[in-house]
Amino acid sequence: MRHSPVTPSVWPVSLADGTGQDVPLVAVAHGSRDPRAAATVEALLDEVRRARPGLPVRTAYLDHATPSLAQALRGLDEAVVLPLLLTEAYHSRVDLPAALNEARARNPLLRVRYGATLGPHPLLLTTLERRLAEAGVVAGDPDTAIVLVSAGSSDPRANGVVVRMARDWGRPALPGAGLGVVGRRWWAVTAAYASAAEPTPAQAVALLREAGAPRIAVAPYLLAPGYFADKVRRTTLEAGADVVADVLGPAPELAEVLLERYATAACAPAGAAAS
Repeated sequence: MRHSPVTPSVWPVSLADGTGQDVPLVAVAHGSRDPRAAATVEALLDEVRRARPGLPVRTAYLDHATPSLAQALRGLDEAVVLPLLLTEAYHSRVDLPAALNEARARNPLLRVRYGATLGPHPLLLTTLERRLAEAGVVAGDPDTAIVLVSAGSSDPRANGVVVRMARDWGRPALPGAGLGVVGRRWWAVTAAYASAAEPTPAQAVALLREAGAPRIAVAPYLLAPGYFADKVRRTTLEAGADVVADVLGPAPELAEVLLERYATAACAPAGAAAS
């Protein structure tokens, strides 16, 4: 696994007591009733622990699973809180900052640094290509159209991020870019949403079939298995997709992104989540 370029002045981040230990990382996932989701989150955080031995890593969930963020922060004086979310939307802009401010109200001495969501990030496209390759799809195959499926949001800004990702992914890779096959591009790349917006994944597949796409592969831009992932697989295969890749899951690239977000957040001033 490759590691993010982190300078010695950034890592490790000293605790207030001067021990030189890393500030604990508290990773907050959405949460699901499906036990596969929590298992995937834990597997991803195990990747982080292997990459950064000695870094204290805790898990929290916004809903449907425990521990809650308040429970995960218990006993800490300082923490870097990172949302395990793929786009900035309501959960990262409203729910998490509110929960952090509540935690700080209960413990005024708590110093919190709040980091960015996992996406967008170029390494997430690398992970998508990893999952497609595992499903037998060659990166940049000009005879394959890609449906990039996100969970979808009522926030058009979040959906717009996925549209831009699809557009960027459809461009030919440049020498040294580290993404895709140089000089080749997909037949097409289009965004779709599992909820809250259109086109739906099945609609996107149908439109590509009507447009004459030789082969259609679905790339779920989803962190973990669960209701959305199962629905996307079922409906897109019924609509005529040839291949449905696996979710992002505990890929080494995601662990690398998480550590990069940690390093960036750890350098920011500690304080209230909303500041």
